[in-house]
Amino acid sequence: MAISLMEGYRPGAVGRIAQLHAEYYARSSGFGVAFEAKVARELSEFCERLNPGRDRLWLALDGDRIEGSLVIDGVHAADDGAHLRWFIASDALRGQGTGRRLMQQACAFVDSCGYAKTYLWTFSGLGAARHLYESFGFRLVHEAPGAQWGTVVTEQRFERRLQGASAMAMAM
Repeated sequence: MAISLMEGYRPGAVGRIAQLHAEYYARSSGFGVAFEAKVARELSEFCERLNPGRDRLWLALDGDRIEGSLVIDGVHAADDGAHLRWFIASDALRGQGTGRRLMQQACAFVDSCGYAKTYLWTFSGLGAARHLYESFGFRLVHEAPGAQWGTVVTEQRFERRLQGASAMAMAM
């Protein structure tokens, strides 16, 4: 299967990304309607205000079917950092390198924007995802019980700092 990556919104993206999240996390973590509604609501709000100079939405496509996604939300990047969100690959793509390709696009984008920090929220128990995050320079900075997804889990915040010449230029 030849998976292509596409930047930007396309019709059906909100519903399909919410579906991918809802199905995977219901099965793996027991998340329910509160989680699905949160994904759909917040992703819809993001898509309505998406600014290509500040934000990005990538879709992993198998033909015309959305099979994965990743978002960089830069609306609060100056104060809080860019927010990596809605990162998922369908069961058919998991373990095939699509997630790594999406992360490469995301990290290249945040670096090109000069964002000093990028963060993401996840929870413990997602070993493959954590390994991928750490391979791109994300580090665990906070861990505590929480219920932001409708079920109590050990929430984790990972951060990645801009490195090298770009970071020094931003500091000047």
